Amino acid sequence: MSSIDMSEAVRMLANEKNISVDTLLHVLVDALATAYKRRTGAAEEVVVEVNPDTLEFTFTAYDVDEDGVWVNERDDTPRKEEMGRIAAQTFRQVMGQRIREAERDRKFEEYANREGDIVTGIIQQTDARYTLLDLGRVESLLPQAEQVPFERPEPGARVKAYIVEVRKTPKGPQIVVSRTHPGLIKRLFELEVPEIADGIVEIKACAREPGHRTKIAVWSNDHNVDPVGACVGARGGRVRMVVNELRGEKIDIVPYSEDLPDFVAKALSPAKVTQVIISADGTQADVIVPDHQLSLAIGKEGQNARLAARLTGVRVDIRGETQLPRGMEEEADYEEGEWVQNEAGTMEFHGADGSVVSADAFEADAVATAGEATAGEATASQATVPVNEEGGDETSS
Repeated sequence: MSSIDMSEAVRMLANEKNISVDTLLHVLVDALATAYKRRTGAAEEVVVEVNPDTLEFTFTAYDVDEDGVWVNERDDTPRKEEMGRIAAQTFRQVMGQRIREAERDRKFEEYANREGDIVTGIIQQTDARYTLLDLGRVESLLPQAEQVPFERPEPGARVKAYIVEVRKTPKGPQIVVSRTHPGLIKRLFELEVPEIADGIVEIKACAREPGHRTKIAVWSNDHNVDPVGACVGARGGRVRMVVNELRGEKIDIVPYSEDLPDFVAKALSPAKVTQVIISADGTQADVIVPDHQLSLAIGKEGQNARLAARLTGVRVDIRGETQLPRGMEEEADYEEGEWVQNEAGTMEFHGADGSVVSADAFEADAVATAGEATAGEATASQATVPVNEEGGDETSS
């Protein structure tokens, strides 16, 4: 084969494997060095060099002394027919292996810097542990823990996923993707909302319960652009595309505010808030809402309050207007008087006003008063949603 034909063959092989010609030449040099060492009478070490223009190879052989130093440098370039006769099979094996390694390295480098990006894949297969997505030249792994609860992957369906990790393995890059990560919400809105892609509108915070509901706080760097309106789109077209991709997951879009009380109040949307009191250390928010808005502010199983706490990063304590804040409960009034034992040996309460009440009557009155207080407390409700150290939350209602 002439040097021109070989150059063309190398170029075509590089295009076919989607690797650079320079990388392929390095692979070729390594393969030739391995093939050389397997021939009879080969030197202990060899350096193979190639002229990229003429594709002529030179083999410089070396011996190794007792100290490990390369000595006795000499040219030991085999004749073409000798090289082909002795090491053709070895060359093919090594060449194929090195090309596969180069392909794996190229694929890893292609995706290594894409953590936090969004990809579209076709569901290949699924089981109890994970789902495989075909991304084209590589496959990605969607673990069960990163799948939305009750979302059933259907083979052949096209889905979008968020890259959370790219691992380098002997079999090639392993790309781990997620359908539950909050970053998926941000990337989907970037695809649908040009203002976000251009940096005019920013998603400041995101809180999500996958498969159920998401809250995002948006901010505009241009006072002429309404951040909420930009994300919703004309007749809700933009947000609807995101909801469809998330299989119907509800999305609340609220305006971000640097004023924490105002931000907490907006985060509890769609409930209307009467007052928000922030603690001195800025970690607790006492929220007062109208009694008829209490259940809406808390949400089903505390979901609305829980998401608002995650979105704002503070503990949220929600109360109705008729419920007194903690520490402001009315102190009980105690009547002045004393207990006296009568002639029959039973106790009586002699009040300062001259009244006398038997022990049985006093106890019956106390029981009735306690019953009224319990009934009154039952009509008042509250919800406290703290944000724990791990970024989660606890709900009591």
